[in-house]
Amino acid sequence: MTTGTDARLERIGTDGSYVIVPMDHGITMGAVQGLKDIESTIDGVTSGGADAILTQKGIAPRVHDNKNGRGYIVHLNGSTTIGPDEEDKRMTGTVEEAIRVGADAVSFHINVGSEHEPDQLSELSEVTETAERFGIPVLAMAYARGPGVDPEDPEALGHAVRLAEELGADIVKTGYSGDAESFQHVVESTRLPVVIAGGSKGTDRQTIEMVRGVMDAGGAGVSMGRSIFQHEDPEAIARAVAGVVHDDLSTDEALAEAGLALEI
Repeated sequence: MTTGTDARLERIGTDGSYVIVPMDHGITMGAVQGLKDIESTIDGVTSGGADAILTQKGIAPRVHDNKNGRGYIVHLNGSTTIGPDEEDKRMTGTVEEAIRVGADAVSFHINVGSEHEPDQLSELSEVTETAERFGIPVLAMAYARGPGVDPEDPEALGHAVRLAEELGADIVKTGYSGDAESFQHVVESTRLPVVIAGGSKGTDRQTIEMVRGVMDAGGAGVSMGRSIFQHEDPEAIARAVAGVVHDDLSTDEALAEAGLALEI
């Protein structure tokens, strides 16, 4: 890892832990709730404590003036929900393009176990090689997805995160196995910082309990999209998530400090 990579990792995290809010969903799902006025959403979640925002390259002009000095990550592949195969992520940008639009890091999605894994594996390897030359951190979004693959199986998730390390990523995002005990195996499968995806939007308590479980298992935080940017109060839920990740708050403490209801 280069000095530049280390320096840029500090821009997208806090003391080795991460609250990243991906908002690249516009390419996948269109201008859904939270993304039409993306400027206000970015301002809200970064004011609430998010360390970094993640988008596709074309949204960069709408990010910088609203991220309150936080980090910025550009995602390099994608697909749509209305296309023939949502799991077939194709290249949408390059490391050089990400640098030109002011990114501190890049991210890349790979579905481990899918029929598209071979191409995505090769492309991720190329991204990490180029990123290393420029001192740009790579967040690998490595999911266990494919025929016969349980996306919450800790063994499959452990394989996915290890693959990310083997290919030269600097941080890895994956799915949650459902509880802290099983997720500990996932974290122990790599020396990379492991962050989790948000998954389907649940209640505030479910979201924060999941984040608490990840941290209890030794994880490094979250890369959580819809559960944050589609929340009725994105700033508040970002504050609750950051409270767990950065301040080691309990679920109840985090919800209370964010002003969110302590529903059971």
